[in-house]
Amino acid sequence: MKNKLGVLVVCLFCQFVLGQNGFRKPLHGQVINDFLAIESGYVMNINANVRTFIGSGGLFDIMAQPKDTLLFSGLTFQSKKVVLTEKDCAEVLLKIKLDLVNNQLKEVVVHKELKVKSLQGGSQKIVDMQFEGDNLSTPENKAMLSDQTIKYGTDFVRIFKDVKKLLSKKEEVKEEEITDIAFVEYAKDNFTKDFYSKTLNLKDDEVELFLMYCSNDPHSKELVDPDQKFQLMDFMINKNKEFKKAEAAQK
Repeated sequence: MKNKLGVLVVCLFCQFVLGQNGFRKPLHGQVINDFLAIESGYVMNINANVRTFIGSGGLFDIMAQPKDTLLFSGLTFQSKKVVLTEKDCAEVLLKIKLDLVNNQLKEVVVHKELKVKSLQGGSQKIVDMQFEGDNLSTPENKAMLSDQTIKYGTDFVRIFKDVKKLLSKKEEVKEEEITDIAFVEYAKDNFTKDFYSKTLNLKDDEVELFLMYCSNDPHSKELVDPDQKFQLMDFMINKNKEFKKAEAAQK
């Protein structure tokens, strides 16, 4: 009786596994671009938790089925997610068009910018103007008035108030757009090789692939800040666990 029960459990388990992966078939694809041949990068099936590399001619093969989500990432093109349809899986060679990244990296460091506006005193600037022949500008007036002020001198009190008001305003912080490539370069520059090799246990040829994997998470862009280095480190350690699982599943 126990033997029959054991066989039944094994059969049910096999049916469950086949139900999860039995419908996935090899998908032959090619990544293309109008201006450049793409021959590097990787493709990950997020649902099946498997990945493969893009080879010569942009060709790749990966196990997939309809409704699976493929993630395309690389250093020469912008990351892209594609949800497969029945038609996609029926194609002899599925072609995916990718956009190239901008080679000119934008600034990664967040900097502060103080916008200084010209001092405009409204009608006061008209009062300050002097014209030849103007009765108010004739030399018949005394240089010094009774209140010990210069009639046509600079109004330092007014200028001081305007400058004080200007400087009391909050400085505006302008954040430059942070691209996937910018994140990769920032992470490589701010962490030592030992962190990647010993702490994350990554090989040299896996570092850039891992960082591109991290950059697909929108939260990674929020951590590109010197004040959040420890938060970024914790983020990368957690992401490394996901990356290792995907790598193990492929093997």
